[in-house]
Amino acid sequence: MFRTSLRTRVIGAVALAAALPFAAVACGGDSGGDGDSIVIGTKFDQPGLGMRNPDGTMSGFDVDVATYVAGELGYTPEQIQWKEAPSAQRETLIQNGQVDFIAATYSITDSRKEKVDFAGPYLITGQSLLVRSDSNDINGPADLENNKILCSVSGSTPAQKIKDEFPRVQLQQYDTYSACIEALKNGAVDAVTTDEVILAGYAAQDPGAFKIVGEQFSEERYGIGLKKGDTELRTQINDALLKMEESGAWKEAFDKNLGPAGISAPNPPPLDN
Repeated sequence: MFRTSLRTRVIGAVALAAALPFAAVACGGDSGGDGDSIVIGTKFDQPGLGMRNPDGTMSGFDVDVATYVAGELGYTPEQIQWKEAPSAQRETLIQNGQVDFIAATYSITDSRKEKVDFAGPYLITGQSLLVRSDSNDINGPADLENNKILCSVSGSTPAQKIKDEFPRVQLQQYDTYSACIEALKNGAVDAVTTDEVILAGYAAQDPGAFKIVGEQFSEERYGIGLKKGDTELRTQINDALLKMEESGAWKEAFDKNLGPAGISAPNPPPLDN
């Protein structure tokens, strides 16, 4: 990764941004080392948001947002190197300079803002619960206090919220949500909690196996994480997000990736100053 090239690149031309594909994005892992690439962190296991497909391509709403932003920074999809960014490692990846920015269902919180900066938000969602389709006794987090086992991911905002507000719930934590989904499928846990858009992606991937229950019980503001103090890059990313929203490309990406899960595109949230 060559951060100096990111600082000096001219904002991409309008024609380039308009031509960016919102289909599966080619993984640019082989283009590194030439001083002309950008490293972006995202999830590799979240269908509809950040997913590495069997053929090596990347797809999802976060991927499309990040690809659009990279285009506005002057990078083609082929110049993107995708790096997996598990929840518990995101701040470390940014602080160590292993990525230029991260778009990975990354909730903006005060504690994280002590370590990294955020552009955005580019999506607002809320925490919810996913259960097996034959489950009838879980309709909210309070129902989990009756000897149920709830799964979430280490280092995630949803896991911390359960610890803080529902301490009597038995919380099982894994490194990835896909591990939680597998545990739910085989009966090792009774429910999975994270943001509703993430749960919807998993439910859509395995029709009939799972269902989302209850109301959202938090507000999560997804932002793009970057190195603390990099005001120039933060401004450039915010400009790109605003352009994506105003051009209709934001809604197009949402509908393509999350529409199949039955979620209607909300209005894009206003960006933080």
